[in-house]
Amino acid sequence: MSSKNAKTGPRIRHRILIVDDHPITRYGMSQLFRQEPDLEVCGEAEDATQAISLLPVLRPHLVVCDLALPGKHGLECLKDSLALIPDLRVLVVSMHDEELYAERVLRAGGCGYLMKQAGGEELIHAVREVLSGRIYLSKRMSENALHVFSGRNSKSDLPTRNLTDREFQVFQCLGQGMTSREIGTALHMGRKTVETHRRHVREKLNLKSGPELIKYAVRWMASQPAG
Repeated sequence: MSSKNAKTGPRIRHRILIVDDHPITRYGMSQLFRQEPDLEVCGEAEDATQAISLLPVLRPHLVVCDLALPGKHGLECLKDSLALIPDLRVLVVSMHDEELYAERVLRAGGCGYLMKQAGGEELIHAVREVLSGRIYLSKRMSENALHVFSGRNSKSDLPTRNLTDREFQVFQCLGQGMTSREIGTALHMGRKTVETHRRHVREKLNLKSGPELIKYAVRWMASQPAG
């Protein structure tokens, strides 16, 4: 063996776990990643519970995760994943508006946010950026972040930005027409806790009553893209 070959050695293949409840989406991402010599799909999960159970076994370098997962929300999946493997890199790929969710993802410990409307080339670029230890946001979101830090107005000044992640999830459930009991079941919390979150949301949004909060939440959800 020549010294040149000995120095070159095999290229490192980064292991990726895909977490998405849509089989077609997982298949498409898998096919895309497998075309890259430095990327390897080590597993797939359809929800947060399955993803968390696979982490200790697969030990991926990167988790590519959706937000809209059945059962536990993608943000909770992200937090639980990092509690289990603190140095894990997580890239969120979602249909939800990045100007509403990207900051929450970064605050939770995520390393990037990409909307599903982006093409395969941008997804590969985002994956490599995150695996290289950098944060990935779209150009539009990066510029928006600069506006926020400079004190200029942006969509990030929306009232919902002041809600905690849990409050925001309760707000979304209200917008879907769910009762407090249904919200508690979906988010795994007691009814009193749900009511406390509802009160805090109403106060932060400067709404005077419960019915007014529900109307606001329903209108807000109706304005969001499906996904």
